[in-house]
Amino acid sequence: MVVEIIDSNEKQAIARKVLEALTEWFEVEESREGYIKDCADWTFLAAKEDDNIMGFLCLKETGDATVELAVMGVMKEYHRNGAGRELVEKAKEVARAKGYEFMQVKTVKMGMYEDYDRTNLFYISCGFKELEVFPLYWDEANPCQIYVMSLK
Repeated sequence: MVVEIIDSNEKQAIARKVLEALTEWFEVEESREGYIKDCADWTFLAAKEDDNIMGFLCLKETGDATVELAVMGVMKEYHRNGAGRELVEKAKEVARAKGYEFMQVKTVKMGMYEDYDRTNLFYISCGFKELEVFPLYWDEANPCQIYVMSLK
């Protein structure tokens, strides 16, 4: 079940629990702490099974018509069981209801790291399309791939 979380403290507690369990993707402490801090102000969706947190996703406005899937994490024990897809589907529903026309997501370009290749394939399977690569957005070792999808 995916629910929207409103309470800022609960958002940050969930984000901390999930991101600290996924250091392969969120290894830079400064970035991880930034996500945890910033998620308090973003639209926050959590996937739960009973009282267990399976994962979360945050949306942040990047333009009048566009929302960004700013951060997402699913606990490893719930990978490949549909939790991530449920989060993205709920995010699309919430974004449409708020009047957004597009959703974008940034990740490391395909072909750089195996873990991120799986992430790229996941986003593509959810309906995202390649938009552009910014080779130096983060740094040379981590070229930024931007994906986008229409919400219409």
